[in-house]
Amino acid sequence: MPWGPWIDEIDSDVDQYERTLSKLAIADNQYFEAILGSERANVAESGLDAKTHALVRLGALIAAGAAAPGFMWSVDAARRGGATNDEIVGCLIAAVPALGVARVVSAAPELALALGFDVSAALEESGPLTPVKP
Repeated sequence: MPWGPWIDEIDSDVDQYERTLSKLAIADNQYFEAILGSERANVAESGLDAKTHALVRLGALIAAGAAAPGFMWSVDAARRGGATNDEIVGCLIAAVPALGVARVVSAAPELALALGFDVSAALEESGPLTPVKP
């Protein structure tokens, strides 16, 4: 698949990750069109398995502050890839050191809704939770 005339000028000793980073860094339109053109192409080009790809995408949505509808597609993709609900929620845990507590707290109810769990309703029914010590 041609990515532009410049790609042929890159030394064959350059690793694939360096070529990919170059395409991303210069906003190679043909490359972005190809990886945004289909989910299958995006997963294949990422070099990740479907489950990992979906979990990384969930992490990006958490970082971006996405709403519940934004999470739904990625949750479905993660489940199709074999991720459990615990692994999906684990994306929130993994994001805390990088994003901070506030971002994860705001994302948790949105991700919960995408998983089919209404945190607000559950808390109203059961009352306040007792904090758990790690």
